[in-house]
Amino acid sequence: MGVVTKDLELTSTVPPAKMFHAFCLNSDEVFPKVLPHAFKRIELVEGDGCAGSIKHITFAETERFKHAKHKVDFLDKEKFEYHYSWIEGDALMNVFEKVSYEIKFQAHHGGSVCKIKTKFFVIGDIHLDENQFEEGKEKLVGLFRAVEGYVLAHP
Repeated sequence: MGVVTKDLELTSTVPPAKMFHAFCLNSDEVFPKVLPHAFKRIELVEGDGCAGSIKHITFAETERFKHAKHKVDFLDKEKFEYHYSWIEGDALMNVFEKVSYEIKFQAHHGGSVCKIKTKFFVIGDIHLDENQFEEGKEKLVGLFRAVEGYVLAHP
């Protein structure tokens, strides 16, 4: 098994507390609202939302994947830090053992900066080309911008 790590930094005019709340803490409700063509529903199936909790994601019919399970690995509400891993589902494509995300929001020029470290735990000797990572990055950026737009429209 190999691990591929990718870093992404996104800025927003929205303060870190509001973006953290919408993008991490309230994602169960916000993601299906801002991208209904991608997310059908997100349900907490185990725990209370803190570390150790499990969420089941059902993707919309238009998506190529049907479901995924997401485990909260770490949560610090005061430092606006949230880590989670996709641990199950067809979204892992029989290529990844898991995909982990470390998300941290910080104040930045009156708004915020979101730093996302993604770790892809690849099964066996499977080789991935850079285009596969770019597609995932584009979806993540699109989701971030959709959430940002939602927060700006609903202060």
